[in-house]
Amino acid sequence: MSMGGSDLTSKFALDVQGVNQLRLDARQASPDALKQAAQQFEAVFMNMLMKSMRDATPQDGMFDSEQTRMYTSMLDQQLTQRMASRGIGLAEVMVRQLSGAMSMPPAGEGGMPGAGFVVPEVSAANRPLPPPQGEAIPATPGVMMPPAAPATPLRSSEAPPHVDAFVQRMLPHAQEASASTGIPPQFMMGQAALESGWGKSEIRSADGQNSHNLFGIKAGSGWRGRTVDIVTTEYVNGKPQKQVDTFRAYDSYADSFRDYATLLRGNPRYQNVLAQGQDAAGFAQGLQQAGYATDPNYARKLASVIKLVERA
Repeated sequence: MSMGGSDLTSKFALDVQGVNQLRLDARQASPDALKQAAQQFEAVFMNMLMKSMRDATPQDGMFDSEQTRMYTSMLDQQLTQRMASRGIGLAEVMVRQLSGAMSMPPAGEGGMPGAGFVVPEVSAANRPLPPPQGEAIPATPGVMMPPAAPATPLRSSEAPPHVDAFVQRMLPHAQEASASTGIPPQFMMGQAALESGWGKSEIRSADGQNSHNLFGIKAGSGWRGRTVDIVTTEYVNGKPQKQVDTFRAYDSYADSFRDYATLLRGNPRYQNVLAQGQDAAGFAQGLQQAGYATDPNYARKLASVIKLVERA
């Protein structure tokens, strides 16, 4: 690379006047000064490599002294400067990078382009075409980058697909019930998921009709709506037993959430559940202590399901 008549590589490496002249030219943003500065940096870099090599070489021989080491260092500096005139490629890369930076418009407030900077519209006509699959993408002339990895679709959540689907379907009803109870909708959806097996084990009548009973609420003597009789598992003294129970049936999932909210608000034994409804573990433990379910591991299971719902 030719650097013109003021090429520092043709001068002594410690020529202070030449360096000062380079500093004056750089203030004018001259392209030649930019090339000179890049080449000088390359020379400094090569001199550092040379010094590292010298340091790794034993220098305690018979003819070694402080004077010889000083003259060796001066020789190395001149040698690396002469070598930099031929170049190792570093100066060329620096010139390309710095030339691009100097051609950028001035930055405005917040680091955004200043006035007069126009972002070109991307249309079908000027949109760059992607490279063929498996082909390397050149970043700098002469330098090839490895083939780009295929793009991986990003998921909107960390939860499994069936959890996402259940949450999206039940969220509006849970939000409505949350407004009347103060319990986060994620907690209620977690309990609905646990009781219904994420909607795959819902309570159905003998003819297959869906009861929409997501919370496993039984039909007591005061219930006046439709009912469904099914075989269920209850724990007696910690041991599971099969028995037939009567459960409430609703016309929709929205009705199921509303009745669940009414149960929590109207039954005194669930007041502690409402009081600690902002903590998932406390909510789950409160339901078990209030006798919502007979499963001795109900609180632990419910807390685990709520964590899945919260990731959706």
